[in-house]
Amino acid sequence: MFAPVYLDHNATTPLDAAVLEAMLPFFKQQFGNASSRHEYGRAARRALDEARERVASAVGAQPGEVVFTSGGTEANNLFIKGAAANRPAGTIAISAIEHPCVREPAKALRRQGWRVREIGVDRECRLASADFQAALAERPALVSVMMANNETGAVQDIALHAAQCREATAGRAWFHSDAVQALGKLPIDFRKLNAAGVHALTLSAHKVGGPKGAGALVIDKRVDLAPLIDGGGHERGLRSGTENVPALVGFGVACARAVAALEERAAQLLALRGELERGLAALGATIFAASAQRLPNTVYFAFPAIDGETLVAKLDRAGYAVASGAACSSANPEPSHVLLAMGVAPELARGAVRVSLGDGNTAADVAGFLAALSATVSNLQSLAAVSLAG
Repeated sequence: MFAPVYLDHNATTPLDAAVLEAMLPFFKQQFGNASSRHEYGRAARRALDEARERVASAVGAQPGEVVFTSGGTEANNLFIKGAAANRPAGTIAISAIEHPCVREPAKALRRQGWRVREIGVDRECRLASADFQAALAERPALVSVMMANNETGAVQDIALHAAQCREATAGRAWFHSDAVQALGKLPIDFRKLNAAGVHALTLSAHKVGGPKGAGALVIDKRVDLAPLIDGGGHERGLRSGTENVPALVGFGVACARAVAALEERAAQLLALRGELERGLAALGATIFAASAQRLPNTVYFAFPAIDGETLVAKLDRAGYAVASGAACSSANPEPSHVLLAMGVAPELARGAVRVSLGDGNTAADVAGFLAALSATVSNLQSLAAVSLAG
């Protein structure tokens, strides 16, 4: 079976073998419901407790601050909609580069009388300080700024922004950060972030070698949230439903392994990223957010007059799985909202391609990708020249 070299780790990661091994018993032998009072149930509850401790430890939180969810999307919705439900309608401020699972629930609050204020970014995908201060002057009730962008990899100074928010709003605003892309790539310390003014973080298992369908909202217990799902009162009443024990066990193990190898992995990925970027520069690519602090594994680039979707498809056929920067539908192809927020021209933004490196990638993979990219770009440019000549 043909298997392209996988260079799309920001989308999802392969399941770690040790994670799978830890999960397997809970599909069959240890199948109990964690709410049951017999030994099968108690065994499941112990496994959940251990998973919660591992997730909490990975980000410097207390186990009681971890609310398990089905993933990052649900966790983001739980914070935004749950916090809004227990506050008078006001303003929610979000960065202009947030993932749709923050943007869309924020927009949904408009039906309840809320106002959405987008905070601009600069050309390097960093929060624009002046616009952030202007947004804070409007006294938002909720603020959400992602820790690291899924497209460019740009990292925000969340502790600084949270402290600025707390000062400007006299501590009345709840500050949330989507940390899905940062987990396992950057050190995260919720205690320190919480002291600075961060009230909640979103995490996801499948970005760090864990299973899909597991995530968490790490939240300051002083934040009053309304649940999205009512029922038996699971997860401190914030997320009812029988827990997915195998997936959450895997989440815990994945977090522990990701944090244990963080420094070594980051150094390896940064070295590979350097090789990749040198090759891209030699080919004439534009690298987005090149001057910003970025995740060590992420490179986002484009070539003038070359469509990103076309390039991704041809690279896939050449044996390399990467991602397009465009959020496309068959009826309405649109360039990346992240790049547009950065001031990138729509014509160049439509050519955006993301490479996100991960465990298992090698220098040979990078070299092979650059060779395939060079040949593909040359071919597309030749076709474009022939078309123009005709």
